[in-house]
Amino acid sequence: MPGFSWVFLSALLHAVAPWGAHRPDRPRQCDAPKSQSDMNSFLWRVKRAPPHPPSYLFGTIHVPYSRVWDFIPDRSKQAFHSSRNVFFELDLTDPLTISKLTNCQLLPHGESLQTLLPRDLYRRLKRHLDYVKHMMPYWMTSDQRGRGLYADYLFNAIAGNWERKRPVWVMLMINSLTEWDVRSRGTPVLDLYLAQEAERMGKTTGAVERVEEQCHPLNGLNFSQVLFALNQTLLQHEGVRAGSLQGSFTTEDLITHYNCGDLSHIIFNHDTSQLPHFINSSLPAHDRTTALQIDSYFRRELIYKRNERMARRVSALLQRNPNQTFFFAFGAGKGASDTAWGRFGGRFN
Repeated sequence: MPGFSWVFLSALLHAVAPWGAHRPDRPRQCDAPKSQSDMNSFLWRVKRAPPHPPSYLFGTIHVPYSRVWDFIPDRSKQAFHSSRNVFFELDLTDPLTISKLTNCQLLPHGESLQTLLPRDLYRRLKRHLDYVKHMMPYWMTSDQRGRGLYADYLFNAIAGNWERKRPVWVMLMINSLTEWDVRSRGTPVLDLYLAQEAERMGKTTGAVERVEEQCHPLNGLNFSQVLFALNQTLLQHEGVRAGSLQGSFTTEDLITHYNCGDLSHIIFNHDTSQLPHFINSSLPAHDRTTALQIDSYFRRELIYKRNERMARRVSALLQRNPNQTFFFAFGAGKGASDTAWGRFGGRFN
């Protein structure tokens, strides 16, 4: 799928902790599990009164499925195979979903970033994207080339038409244009792989969210907040390019924690939101206030409200279909919110 369809979901997981030299040691890769009992799983079972069958909630991760599939236990895969209905956040295989995601990201009235952004910020943005485009042939793997992927095609798939995008989406796009993320393109992420498998098996598939419900909160930031977020993101990436900053946690670290069965250390610690981390002690007081406002807004709109809304819709589906088994595959960050999922009326095992 084109890169833009995963900008929102993957980029929010890319920078989940502060940047800089002061970071905990990176986790080592998990050892290959010796038995099924040694494997961790982000799977919850929703028990219903007999004779009604159980349903399942599975926490996914938006990375190439091949990087995590061997660490997902058979009981999770069996729950997927045995469920007649498989539901996701969005309908990942519907071209209309992709079209709506694209349109949601565009500036209104044919505007462009060159006329919208301050001149210096626009120049820095263009300079960084030129750097990424130059480096992309060196970042790509021989396997990607062997499958017919070319650097120019990949750059256009991820960053094409960037001058017409809203600044907040460009900010997220920048976070998805790292060497690791480029090298991972071409393999379906776990959510998409499950959606493709569900369709291949003839299962009933669906979604519990609408595109606008994911898009509108991001587009709801005011212009000064968006400029702040874009500037901070560029500063972080410019610092990494210059060698003066080092990203604290990468997508590679996220995969390691998922495979080890522990995402709380980097995602849920201190109830943090899954967003680029703008808050640090070096910010001036005014900028720190802006960073706190953005963090609070996204925490409310993209975590708490989404959890509640998705939980209500899942609960309604289960109540309307008491004799059917459902498998819900949502990002693990949302599935771990016990306060929301507890409203399903079932118990999680």
